[in-house]
Amino acid sequence: MVTSANYFDQLRKSRVWRSIFRSGTGASTLHRSLVIQQDVFLHLFPTKVRRRMLNIGVTWYLGTLTFGTFMILVSTGILLMLYYHPSVPQAYSDTKDLQFVVTSGLFLRNLHRWSAHAMVFLVFAHMFRVFYRGAYRPPREFNWIIGVILLLITLLLSYTGYLLPWDQLAFWAITVGSNIASAVPLIGNKIHFLLLGGNFVNANALLRFYVLHCMILPLAAMVFIAIHFWRIRKDGGLYSHSSQPPAISDRSAPKEDR
Repeated sequence: MVTSANYFDQLRKSRVWRSIFRSGTGASTLHRSLVIQQDVFLHLFPTKVRRRMLNIGVTWYLGTLTFGTFMILVSTGILLMLYYHPSVPQAYSDTKDLQFVVTSGLFLRNLHRWSAHAMVFLVFAHMFRVFYRGAYRPPREFNWIIGVILLLITLLLSYTGYLLPWDQLAFWAITVGSNIASAVPLIGNKIHFLLLGGNFVNANALLRFYVLHCMILPLAAMVFIAIHFWRIRKDGGLYSHSSQPPAISDRSAPKEDR
């Protein structure tokens, strides 16, 4: 009689298992490092982290909280797309149905909305902390630029999602915002036309904002977040004295922290 433990042991020794998990299993430092290095997602993170970096006073977990709110926005946004049509006759009706008809629709929409507000706040707080600690200095200046791009994407995500309910507040807010964009010298009118798909806020603007909010900007955010995590690892990880180069921090770190 084959027990579940024996079956799982045979499965781990099979060629199929080895083709998926090439490093195998083990408790050694080498095996743990190989598991992270050979995983398509985990390789973005360092194989080892200093103990003092786990202290909340070092980073306040602002980057982790920001990424957490982004994942909440992605998951709730996908669920909201199941009940929403980006068309002028139905957009407002679908928003009302989410509030009064759909089971837990009000909770779902509010979770998405408040997570968006929290993400904007956390991104600003994260960048203020990075600037205050001097973590934008060499060799981390490239990652600082990536962070600025992510800040702009976050603001654009918040702005494009504002029009989707298609109520009076959203309509006139986007009208005012697009008119401000048209005041940019030389290219203001082109930005205004490209953003709205015309000269006024209408069905073309709603469709463009929907595509930007649900497809283009989230994909761009995912790409730059992956680059951001990868550069943190390549630049030496997180350090309590972020303004110092990684090589100096490695030599001065006590052995027990390694």
